[in-house]
Amino acid sequence: MFKKILIANRGEIAVRVIKTCKRMGIKTVAVYSEADADSLAVEMADERVFLGGSLPAQSYLDMDKIIAAVKETGAEAVHPGFGFLSENAKFAERLKKEGIGWIGPNPHAISAMGDKLESKKLAAAAGVSTVPGFKGEIVDDQQAVEVAGDIGYPVMIKASAGGGGKGMRIAWDESEVREGFRAARSEAKSSFGDERILIEKFVEKPRHIEIQVLGDKHGHVIHLNERECSVQRRNQKVLEEAPSPFLDKKTREKMGEQAVALAKAVDYDSAGTVEFIVDPNKNFYFLEMNTRLQVEHPVTELTHGLDLVEQMIRVAAGEKLELAQKDVTITGWAVEARLYAEDPYRGFLPSIGRLVRYVEPAEGPSGPGTLRIDSGVREGDEISMFYDPMIAKVIGQGDTREKAIDALSAALDRLDVAGLQSNAPFLAAVLDEPDFRKGAIHTGYIEEHFPDGFHGTAPKESQWRAFVAASALIHTVFVERAARIAGRITPGVGDGKPHNWTVLIDDQQFAVEITLERSLDGGFAATVYMPGLGAEPVNLETGWKPGDHLFEAKLGKESFSLSVEDRTQGYWLRHRGFSALVRVYSPRIAELAARLPERPEPDTSKQIISPMPGLIVSVAVEPGREVKAGEVLLTVEAMKMENVLRAERDGTVKTVSVKAGDSVAADELLVELE
Repeated sequence: MFKKILIANRGEIAVRVIKTCKRMGIKTVAVYSEADADSLAVEMADERVFLGGSLPAQSYLDMDKIIAAVKETGAEAVHPGFGFLSENAKFAERLKKEGIGWIGPNPHAISAMGDKLESKKLAAAAGVSTVPGFKGEIVDDQQAVEVAGDIGYPVMIKASAGGGGKGMRIAWDESEVREGFRAARSEAKSSFGDERILIEKFVEKPRHIEIQVLGDKHGHVIHLNERECSVQRRNQKVLEEAPSPFLDKKTREKMGEQAVALAKAVDYDSAGTVEFIVDPNKNFYFLEMNTRLQVEHPVTELTHGLDLVEQMIRVAAGEKLELAQKDVTITGWAVEARLYAEDPYRGFLPSIGRLVRYVEPAEGPSGPGTLRIDSGVREGDEISMFYDPMIAKVIGQGDTREKAIDALSAALDRLDVAGLQSNAPFLAAVLDEPDFRKGAIHTGYIEEHFPDGFHGTAPKESQWRAFVAASALIHTVFVERAARIAGRITPGVGDGKPHNWTVLIDDQQFAVEITLERSLDGGFAATVYMPGLGAEPVNLETGWKPGDHLFEAKLGKESFSLSVEDRTQGYWLRHRGFSALVRVYSPRIAELAARLPERPEPDTSKQIISPMPGLIVSVAVEPGREVKAGEVLLTVEAMKMENVLRAERDGTVKTVSVKAGDSVAADELLVELE
């Protein structure tokens, strides 16, 4: 067994590998870029080596620097995690020549399966069902249009060396092919250093289901059943689960057999994933093989009782697999949510910045199940524009799918993120969707259920009750505390005298009477009467205290957890996908406030502002040029994803404040029209 391993990666996956190594008694070496100097992985590792600048090409993609770090520290093997060099056959080959262990599949398997063009040919030869498409490299946008026309729309444009949703576009007509081809090739080059593009038929309303395979260096290959990863945005997975709610035993076995056949065809000897798209009739087609550990591997670990990182290390050290196919069974259910630093209310644009506050719920019991969290950050860390925006993976486990979902939902309710936007409200909203609960999902689920983007969810009556009761208690506590500090005589906590408030939430108004009956140890108890939301007073008990950002309470028989922000004009509360600014007034002040005129929204259609911090990739206009609504003005790149900014109206360009290569901040003015 290896005594010391270098982890050629960063963030959550580096932390994940370090944890397994510590449990196995293996020392670890972390490598890091300038942006990651103070990261959790660097802190946790036994040793650390600085690689260089923040750009991946200056650090995590620099083979020479990583190999030098291995030699400097005396590490015996390299674990590549996922992304970066994890599927680079040249890197694996170089390590082999240097006598350094590679915790991944052999270079031949990486080369054969990492190239999407070649992998489809090998898959077909191994008897695996494949998607109709062009079996060659596309050289320019004109050829892309011709190929797409031959295949028939819609088509999927994708990077041959791609992964993680980068370098992928769906095109429904010729103009989308041209634009998608150029964007996909640009993303592919910057993310993978390989701009080759392929085009294949896009199967409408497909489910994305993958088979986890595991092989050793002695010719044994098994599969660990499937994961379903159908809920995606921008072709990147958002929610994953194991097993799939769609597959039957027969289809599962067929997919597993084909995945193993493909793995054996390339002498696969590590953990890997064979991905399929599955149509509504359970016909399945090979999509690609990822010759590395997948982001979503925890759901397989939890439903099979295995540590896949440990299995990879043992296989790389020459050990035989202890499991045979007949020993593989599925136990319970697991659902994983990817917590991203992105703003779901602004089209899921990256939200870069510092985690001013970051508090994870404790692992272990959560609702009717259990919770696991894989993260690579701490409070105070910065989410950089240079890398993937994932903050953590939050995984719920239960005896059934419903219990696993409820465990995950309960965890998201208790998650506290501030300083930047996260997609937690969106994740919680999807988990509450009836179609998701029924397992009626496909890769276009987000676009279908949120066609105009995500703008939060409509509140349920239980959420109205929770918001009104919580805000009334919080406001009462603050008012009484402030009054005592000012020296005025007012009812104190526990004297039994009621307060009457009017609670305003959006365009709704609620009367509430609340009596703080006693002070609990670190919290409060009260009797709350909400005439519009219930005929009788109810008891409210909470461990909340001033300064807390989590309001966990029991209202009658209902338990809930709210996110709380104390703001100048009220309290910002969030539960699942519903959030609102809640104002609490005396009845007279509420009456006067209703008479105040509303401030008109400013017209910003003439201003093109940056939706996020990033780099200007290209500028397509100059002052004096006339543009039409929808015309491309600039392209901004952040976290290796390109975002095209378009004119919202017809007009003439008045000013252009940036040029290609400039760094910009969120909400910075880029172009102004007249």
